[in-house]
Amino acid sequence: MKPQTERAFPKLDALEAAARSRGRLSVAVAYPCSADSLAGALSAREDGMIEPVLVGPRRRIEACASILKVSLEGLRFVEAEDDPIISSRMAVALVGAGEASALMKGSQHTDELLGAVVSRDGNMRTSRRMSHVFWFDLPAYHKPLMVTDAVVNITPSLKDKVDILANAIGFAQAIGLAAPKIALLSAIETVSPDHVSSMDAAALSKMADRGQIPGAIVDGPLAFDNAISTAAAATKGISSLVAGDPDILMVPNLDVGNVLYKSFVYMGSAECAGVVLGARVPIILTSRSDSRRARIASCALAQLSLQ
Repeated sequence: MKPQTERAFPKLDALEAAARSRGRLSVAVAYPCSADSLAGALSAREDGMIEPVLVGPRRRIEACASILKVSLEGLRFVEAEDDPIISSRMAVALVGAGEASALMKGSQHTDELLGAVVSRDGNMRTSRRMSHVFWFDLPAYHKPLMVTDAVVNITPSLKDKVDILANAIGFAQAIGLAAPKIALLSAIETVSPDHVSSMDAAALSKMADRGQIPGAIVDGPLAFDNAISTAAAATKGISSLVAGDPDILMVPNLDVGNVLYKSFVYMGSAECAGVVLGARVPIILTSRSDSRRARIASCALAQLSLQ
């Protein structure tokens, strides 16, 4: 995520303040064996957001701290072999045992961490499929805007999308949106058998109408312009409670979500945060390109997702 230190982000300020009011979140940080991954956890601690538990080979973690010229005094370590998979499993076990309230990715690959989460021994699975939510402070948009799922599910089925929606709705309610407005994106705003995304969106909208997906106002299919612009929707004769005012954009697949998220950040000057939902605890996925602010904000999302 591109650093945006030159800009003000009042929506993000409010999000972080709400999270801090709940106190520090205990987070198991799995294999923070690079300077950037360790710095992310320490920045969130310095900002009053989390209390990290560092899980991995102490020697390597201390070497990263030396590079950063920071002290690790007072932090809890859980020693693990110098293996990202083993460290991931130990961090998951720590959370599963109730010794931490969230999980944070270190310098391992995402699939190594999530593989430990979904393992039979992890005690982290629920009846829902896991999914990711990005939260954006986008200067061009009048309120916070979320996107799901741009990280975990590559080509979700209709059944998967029901879980993705349920995760997003639960999260939105946890951060104070009693009935979030959700736009189901497609390339078109009409229902066509030639566009699977439009068929899925239509089915999900009808399910919401009939109370099968409760807690939100859901509409789709909507093309991106119709979803975010009341004027564009009016031009095409679309009457919708969601058009021009969504809280959440649900993308049809990961490719669309990835492009949309990066467009917001690099072209729309947005700052964002993200969290994986659907497991027993929130999972904070960090990236080497994340800004310091994005890492801290992602911890804020994890805190606020806990009801």
